[in-house]
Amino acid sequence: MMASANTLGPMTVISMEGEARSGAEKALRWVWRLAIGLLIGVVAALGWLAAFGDAYDPGSSLGYNLGLAGGLLMSSLLLYPLRKRVRALERLGNMQLWFKYHMVAGIGGPLLILFHSTFRTGSMNGRVALYAMLLVACSGIVGRFLYRHIHRGLYGRHLTLADARSEMNAATGRMGTVFALQTDIEARLKAFHEAAFAPLDNVVLRLWRFLSLRWKGRGLSRAIRSDVKRILSRMGREARLPRRELIINYRLARALIDDYLEAVVRTSQLAVWERLFSLWHVIHIPFIYLLVLSGIVHVVAVHMY
Repeated sequence: MMASANTLGPMTVISMEGEARSGAEKALRWVWRLAIGLLIGVVAALGWLAAFGDAYDPGSSLGYNLGLAGGLLMSSLLLYPLRKRVRALERLGNMQLWFKYHMVAGIGGPLLILFHSTFRTGSMNGRVALYAMLLVACSGIVGRFLYRHIHRGLYGRHLTLADARSEMNAATGRMGTVFALQTDIEARLKAFHEAAFAPLDNVVLRLWRFLSLRWKGRGLSRAIRSDVKRILSRMGREARLPRRELIINYRLARALIDDYLEAVVRTSQLAVWERLFSLWHVIHIPFIYLLVLSGIVHVVAVHMY
């Protein structure tokens, strides 16, 4: 058979990425999702009260302080790019902690501003500031989506093409036990690999490959996993192997197949994601300047008039 239970290593590491590797991890994922759902529900209920309950208005003490706190949080977002570029700030914590703070402040700041405005637009300067903030927040969500495709995890280091190719080669080297189960598995995976890296002169075809490659990889993974499950079931009946051993071997094969296909897709698409992220960065910076300028105008106008 493919491997013993020890090959899988520890089954209790909790991660929100990929399929759950143990019952405890699956349960904790559901607890985390439930907690996030409850938090969103509480925020939505408070938002409804702020918008329709007439609990306060933007000019009241509560409304003013919500706006002040939100504005300070939004202003503190500028500390993250400063920490990345100013050498004198290198001693003020590592970049991972700063990035976590940047993400939390990027969510908390806009929320507080929305609660400050009671989800309504008033004066012209207030509308411009609010729309600029929403534009930056939406742009940040897009940036977060692009960021995760060129880094190892949410807070990991930047993934280079050499890293991606190294991971793909390592995943290929671990596929021997899966190839041995059925003769056509290697050929199907090789065809997918060749299609992922085949040179294409047509821009439309390159775009279609980029958009569809992950979807095709998942379809191929499901098909091969189904074949592996059938083969292992037959082998188990013939050798009268324990069900637990069959499950362990199937999970190992599934992990190897998914890791290999993910490595192929990531390596093939990395250059495009990097270009998109660079383009997003160029667009995002002017949005921040617009937000800072409109926020200053709004604060000055509120205190003058």
